[in-house]
Amino acid sequence: MKKKLFAVVILIMNLGMVNAQNNPLLGEFKAPHQTAPFNEIKNEHFIPAFQENIKQGEDEIEAIISNPASPTFENTVVALENTGRLLSRTAGVFFNLMGSETNDELQKIAQEVSPMLTKFQNDISLNPDLFAKIKAVYAQKDKLNLNAEQQTLLENSYSNFIRQGANLNDEQKDKFREISTELSKLSLTFNENVLKETNSYELLITDQSKLAGLPESALEAAAGLAKSKNKEGWLFTLNMPSYLPFMKYADNRELRKELSLAYGSKAFKGNEFDNKENVRKLAALRLEMAQLLGYKNYADYALERRMAMNQEGVYKLLNDLYEASFNKANQEKAEVQAFAQKSGFDGEIMPWDWTYYSEKLKVEKFDLNDEMLKPYFELSKVVDGVFGLATELYGITFKVNNSIPVYNEEVIPYEVYDADGKFLSVLYTDFHPRDGKQGGAWMNDFKGQWKDNGVDSRPHITIVMNFTRPTETLPALLTFDEVETLMHEFGHALHGMLANSTYSSLSGTSVYRDFVELPSQIMENWAVEKDFLDRFAVHYKTGEKIPAELVKKIVDAQNYLAGYLSIRQLSFGYLDMAWHSLDLPFNGNVKDFEENAWAKTRIFPIIPEVCMSTQFGHLFAGGYAAGYYSYKWAEVLDADAFSVFKEKGLFNKEVAKSFRENILEKGGSEHPMILYKRFRGHEPSVDAFLKRSGLN
Repeated sequence: MKKKLFAVVILIMNLGMVNAQNNPLLGEFKAPHQTAPFNEIKNEHFIPAFQENIKQGEDEIEAIISNPASPTFENTVVALENTGRLLSRTAGVFFNLMGSETNDELQKIAQEVSPMLTKFQNDISLNPDLFAKIKAVYAQKDKLNLNAEQQTLLENSYSNFIRQGANLNDEQKDKFREISTELSKLSLTFNENVLKETNSYELLITDQSKLAGLPESALEAAAGLAKSKNKEGWLFTLNMPSYLPFMKYADNRELRKELSLAYGSKAFKGNEFDNKENVRKLAALRLEMAQLLGYKNYADYALERRMAMNQEGVYKLLNDLYEASFNKANQEKAEVQAFAQKSGFDGEIMPWDWTYYSEKLKVEKFDLNDEMLKPYFELSKVVDGVFGLATELYGITFKVNNSIPVYNEEVIPYEVYDADGKFLSVLYTDFHPRDGKQGGAWMNDFKGQWKDNGVDSRPHITIVMNFTRPTETLPALLTFDEVETLMHEFGHALHGMLANSTYSSLSGTSVYRDFVELPSQIMENWAVEKDFLDRFAVHYKTGEKIPAELVKKIVDAQNYLAGYLSIRQLSFGYLDMAWHSLDLPFNGNVKDFEENAWAKTRIFPIIPEVCMSTQFGHLFAGGYAAGYYSYKWAEVLDADAFSVFKEKGLFNKEVAKSFRENILEKGGSEHPMILYKRFRGHEPSVDAFLKRSGLN
């Protein structure tokens, strides 16, 4: 998930001011629910809007500092919390477009805007007069009679100043400004390079004999893609709906290898889009920033605000799961290798063979593959099913409102209502790949939720995917993995839509990184439940419900390659921690560093041409630095939490009400372990996760 990119990325002043009459970003948003007027916004509006919004934010900060009254929670902490709302509104529009609908001009603007926003943030956190007022309120914290959410806001406000350099001397503050500005620019460049590498690769095949093994749906999609680009033949790209079917089904090993190497070598080719130096710089700058603030390394800095608390907590999780997974992963590899040899393959299985042969073995063992399931997962029906689950659990309903402007004609805007008819949120869905869209899937918000002067200002949420497109003869049919992806991101969306906090910085997904995946990952559990699938999984041609025996095959195959998949995730966690537990800057070979970092998890031979670090956006552009372990951490939480639904009923209203009130609505208003224990009754146990994964 990508949360509030604008909180870490920032822009430059160089254009004159324009007034609200000429710039829709500066006036009141008059679309339904004050949603963004995408039909009016042009690229040239952004820099003047950011300039004016920052000026307004600076005036708001000055008003707090110059207030002659003694500092109080309301006139200092709450006043600071409420500054910059117009800036957040503009940033919410801009940085979401950067992920979903970018172009060269927007990317150029982002490189200008980034230092501007960083400077504004630093001018706040490094302002000694403002910090003195925050500190004065903090010193009275035990006498203020604050509720839990107010206490959290005060603690966070004070801590954030410390963690953003408020206690540094003037020379150190200048250095902090320099580092944070460079970090924001480098993160943008890193992401742009990966996107450009992804978009620049095409595999055009004109000889149909080279397409043996591919199902008709993949062939039709590839032909349609070629036609859309005025080319003859079948076109394959590095976007997942195109890439994955080729790796699963194409008999041609050399072409699988070519595609696999192209995917694995993104931003690692020594060309203008190479990210090796950016990786070294980002890791070094994060280390320098952490040490400037008094920490040994960046991991120590980041983990101070995590449920894991420190490196020991992270490595305990990674190592415990490694012990449970590694032998099983090697057994699985040996089984796939033996199957490949039985099928006539001669040699050691490589990554470009793995998906192909493991898929065939899955069919042999479970009589199950994507093509058998896809007819039952037509996109619009899946959306109905997922929305219906939210209605069943939480009473919320969804209504398309085409009066809400969208940034691309494929985007569908919904109004979301609570059971009592109260408006809850706007939800945008954006499902298919485009050249201007980053790969992967994520949830974000265009506008967060907060309460002010008796008004509950509701959020505008977006979920973005890269799902298989419809073709000339087929609707958009999802793989089972894509169904799970939709449910995952929709879980994040629920966390945002059901937010019920007073303060925006504590609302929705503004929680510890290793807690934020709980609401998303718990949703995936329903995907293997027949009682849920029966509500929407019908054959797109016949209307027949998904057969019980097919659902049983899904369940039986649920833990297929569980060891391998666990080790793969753990390898990313070890790599993340290696980069961010460095105590000295690294100036060596990025590939060698990577291979050493995850050596204990390796089950395939080293491939010199590929590198994960240079395309690992979660780490170097997406907010998961020293936090990738969070996915495994949250798996423990979600398995433990879902066990309550399994025990009391998949659609049990009381359990759902408790999960909504104690987890989804609360955001970061209290420590996540307090919230979790309030729902569960005790701290999470690893037992449910190990049982579900077949690793016990």
